[in-house]
Amino acid sequence: MSARILTGGDEAATRGLVLIHGRGDSAQGIAGLVPVLGAAERRIAAPEAPGNSWWPTSFLAPMAEMEPWVARGLDAVDAAIAATGLPKEAVALAGFSQGACLALEYAARRGQGLPAVIAFSGGLVGSADAEGEVYGFAEKALDYAGDLTGTHILVTCHERDPHIPLSRAEKSVAALRGLGAEARLIAHPGPGHQPMPDGIKAARAVLA
Repeated sequence: MSARILTGGDEAATRGLVLIHGRGDSAQGIAGLVPVLGAAERRIAAPEAPGNSWWPTSFLAPMAEMEPWVARGLDAVDAAIAATGLPKEAVALAGFSQGACLALEYAARRGQGLPAVIAFSGGLVGSADAEGEVYGFAEKALDYAGDLTGTHILVTCHERDPHIPLSRAEKSVAALRGLGAEARLIAHPGPGHQPMPDGIKAARAVLA
């Protein structure tokens, strides 16, 4: 089953924004970020995952388990970008939690030309299983071959996020920089799993 895509915003706009929801949320729910991010003057598209979840497990699960779900999610992002009616070079991505992970994975695998990616509480899914352990799962290699020159990426994560290891967010930013992106991490102190005021302020600046 393919993702439903909610569209809206300013139809005359020359810039777009694709919003990607987290587990249990919806396209309508994540669309609430439009005014928060100062994006009302953009064309908006928000894909909605079947069952409101891009994958049924942690993004840290083994790649053999994750890959089919990730592939479907990437196709949904492609469809959402197309739904804006704008070229990829004019469309930014923003996501939260699962949606943040999917946005970053899209950037690493298919994102050449994207102007910006905002990932609230997210990290890369990975390219292969690797040695080591994090949150009870095998570590992942973050080896990608894309070119993200000119893409601005903001990743946020709490120091003690129950779902997103800060170490994965840190390694994700390093991997994205390795692809040429201007990538930045904001690490929020303490526990939590939500967008924070300083992250939102930084995101608005990236999208301005």
